[in-house]
Order: sequence, then C-alpha cells, then structure tokens
Amino acid sequence: MEEIIKRAIDYVENIFAGNSDGHGADHSLRVYNNAIKIRKAYECKALYVDLGALLHDVDDHKLFKNKNNENARKFLCENDFDSEAIEDIIEIINSVSFTKNKGAKPKTLEACIVQDADRLDAIGAIGVARTFMYSGKNGRGIEDSLKHFDEKLLLLKDMMNTDEAKKLAEERDSFMKEFLAEINDELNYKK
Repeated sequence: MEEIIKRAIDYVENIFAGNSDGHGADHSLRVYNNAIKIRKAYECKALYVDLGALLHDVDDHKLFKNKNNENARKFLCENDFDSEAIEDIIEIINSVSFTKNKGAKPKTLEACIVQDADRLDAIGAIGVARTFMYSGKNGRGIEDSLKHFDEKLLLLKDMMNTDEAKKLAEERDSFMKEFLAEINDELNYKK
C-alpha cells in the first residue's frame, strides 16, 4: 500500500506543479491527511479512501477540461487496478464536489470520508487562505471573496457526513466566524 500511495503523491505533485490557486498538490495532501484522520474511526476500504483523497482534484472542472476522470483513470489503469476497483474509486472522486453534488450525500462510507476530508480543507484558517488565493488568481476582490463564506464555507460544518469530521469541523468553523467578525469590523461593515 505504501508504494502505491507514494506513486499517487508523485502523480499529484506532477499534475499540479506550479498551481497556486488553492487547489494544488498541497491541498490534495491535506485532504489525504484529513481522510486518514477520519477513516481511522471507521471500518472502510482504506486504500480506496486514500487514493480517492489524493486523486480527487486531478480532473477538477475548475482546473482541467478532461472528460470521464481521464487523469484519475490513467493513474489507476497504469497501476493495475481492475475495472471494479477503478469505478469504486472514481465514484468516491465524483462524490466530492460541492457544486456538482448539490447537497447529495455520497452512497458509500469511503466517499463520505473523502467528501468530509475535502470540506475540512475548505474551512478554518486553511479555508480562509485558500479562498483568497483562488480569488486573487481569478481577479476577485475582498468583498466578492467574503460572499463565498456565506454561499458555501459557513454551510460546510453542518454538511459533514461522519461524526469524526463533525468534531474536526467545529473548531475550524469557529475560527472562520471570528475571522469574519474581525474583517467585517475592519472594513466597517455592519451585517
């Protein structure tokens, strides 16, 4: 298992070389580490969780024009996964996106864990930093960035699937609320 994870990390680092919008290899590695923390509390297919977490953004529609998860499939095929395993891992990957899943709960525990792991990286101090990284790269100012908190980030704590992720989300959500109170005060906003 260690060798396949090392190859997946190398693959992700290669695909995201030079990415600075908050969706790079560093994000995938944090999601992977979050997934490990969560999955340790459950009986699940650990390898599927780990690979789903590492590969979850290699075909992200915001970053790539790929169809049918071609980057993830390429990696899995090149590493001798059978078609059933590939489809199971692809289902995990396809369950992650906030935008594409519109509040739908993933069908498997493994997908729930990876979705939670990704959402954890969208909140807290890292989530604040990633929001402004993405906004800066896409020409958005502070006010547009702050709208993202109300539209998505402040909703995520209550959308966690697993009890383990719910615990981890509490502190991160509190930090974001403190940050928003401070920045709104500094901007002289009254909400």
